[in-house]
Amino acid sequence: MTDSWQQIHITIPKEQLQELEEFLLSIGSLSVTYKDAGDNPILEPLPGETPLWPELIVTALFDRKKNINTVMNILARHYPQLTASNDELEDQDWERSWMKDYQPMSFGQRLWVVPTEMQVPDEHAVNLRLDPGLAFGTGTHPTTALCLHWLDQHDVNNLSILDYGCGSGILAVAGLLLGASMADAVDIDPQAISASKANAINNHVDHTLGVYLVADFKPRQYDIVMANILSGPLSELAPDLSAFTKPSGHIILSGILQQQAESLHTVYQQWFKMDDIIIKDGWALLSGRKKNKG
Repeated sequence: MTDSWQQIHITIPKEQLQELEEFLLSIGSLSVTYKDAGDNPILEPLPGETPLWPELIVTALFDRKKNINTVMNILARHYPQLTASNDELEDQDWERSWMKDYQPMSFGQRLWVVPTEMQVPDEHAVNLRLDPGLAFGTGTHPTTALCLHWLDQHDVNNLSILDYGCGSGILAVAGLLLGASMADAVDIDPQAISASKANAINNHVDHTLGVYLVADFKPRQYDIVMANILSGPLSELAPDLSAFTKPSGHIILSGILQQQAESLHTVYQQWFKMDDIIIKDGWALLSGRKKNKG
């Protein structure tokens, strides 16, 4: 018989989260996790922020030896207004489990992103080794995929790259593997800095990648400036990202919802000759070449 853990699921308004979490831990829960009970995406909170959905599904994990009926009765006495359900969670090799859903992915003609422990599908391709982690960016999201496709389709040999809002550093690392001479990766999140450094080492490009918190970044000009963040920051950062781009250099922008693309396209036309907007699964990529003024 397969061993299993036990779980209780409770739907609550966010105002009750802290009290309920403390209660569940006090009656023996090993961990408490929560997710959105509706459809209220939180795309990219700032470091130090922990925004919550209006309504959450709280899941409490209990040891297999715990009498779950007793736990349910205690919960019902203290929170009679809440509805709870329980089920079992089978033991499994969690490190291997995620790999069923995270497989090697190709981006264009040359570039693959491959989990560290998996065999590369094409030894002659450019293979970027990357595992899911705390920092955003594995290639699975359309915004990252759009940027990786752009890199694959362009000759970046001996060019310099800035990955602004680097997350996992995937774009900078990909650019270096595709032949860029150097890259800098910049972010406001210390986790992103750690992840980018680790991924650079894992892909043997740490000697040509600089990784910086925004506060420590000393701007220069680059042949390619990439920013896969969100539309609001991209609009605010337009003058800076333009200043970081060499004359005739490329700007690559993503993290933009399709309905936001036209207005942001207009903003960047002040400094760049913009290409046609590319759309993938409701997300947009903007690209262009910096104008030579004067």
